[in-house]
Amino acid sequence: MVLFFTLFLIAVILTSVSFLYGLLGYIETRPQVTVYFQSNTTEQDIFALRDALLKSGQVASVTYISKEDAFEIYKEIAKDNPMLIEMTNANILPASLEIYAKRPDYLPQIAQQLENKPGVDEVQFQKIIVDRLLALTNAIKNATIILVGFLVVMATVVIVATTSFKIALRRDEIEILQLLGADSMFIIGPYLKEGFILGLFSAILATGALIAVIIGGLPVIGGYLSGISALDILPATGISLRVWPVNPVFLGVVFMITALFGILIGTIANFLAARRYLS
Repeated sequence: MVLFFTLFLIAVILTSVSFLYGLLGYIETRPQVTVYFQSNTTEQDIFALRDALLKSGQVASVTYISKEDAFEIYKEIAKDNPMLIEMTNANILPASLEIYAKRPDYLPQIAQQLENKPGVDEVQFQKIIVDRLLALTNAIKNATIILVGFLVVMATVVIVATTSFKIALRRDEIEILQLLGADSMFIIGPYLKEGFILGLFSAILATGALIAVIIGGLPVIGGYLSGISALDILPATGISLRVWPVNPVFLGVVFMITALFGILIGTIANFLAARRYLS
């Protein structure tokens, strides 16, 4: 039971951190700075500002949204309300630049520079959202290390104590094996297999409980992530892992990591208990 609860909490924490990193990556792929221009600003001036931004070394990419493009986006958003579309035309919508910074700490500098440029009407950027989500992710990551460490130590101590008690009950049998010439690994082997099976079985139960929790919480999770079609993590490795919508591949990865923790805890704890008794 101790190992099951330990692995279940590890699986829950792993899933939660994966979702947070996926959400952080999603936000960072959105236009981080959007600058809207006054209606009398020419495309030549906008392109000159775009080229200057690209040469600054702080910007990864810049996308130009013309008045016509903005109107097409507006029509798609307001497609269920034809009256709003009839009351609007491309001339009253502003042209804009969508800017992606190379690093989040460049955002204030870029926004401040743009606010002072002639022809700029408004500057919007998501630094506060990114910073808060990044701070939350780091806090959860640090708390995870402490909590998982505590749970692993607690589970190991309990398994060591339980296995030591079981070995003590079989003291006579072990002494006979030693008198017959059995080496330590021959005696320890069954306990290592027991630890392996214990860790694997606990991981299966923990992953099953996690899946039940996810299925039960899908309406709530879907409500929070409404409008987000997909969340991925580890895109920089070239092999991104999709965490939302929840899929068998992600759950399989969670199970493998949980099983690895369980098998290591079970076998190492049994090994320590057996070596401690036989030494």
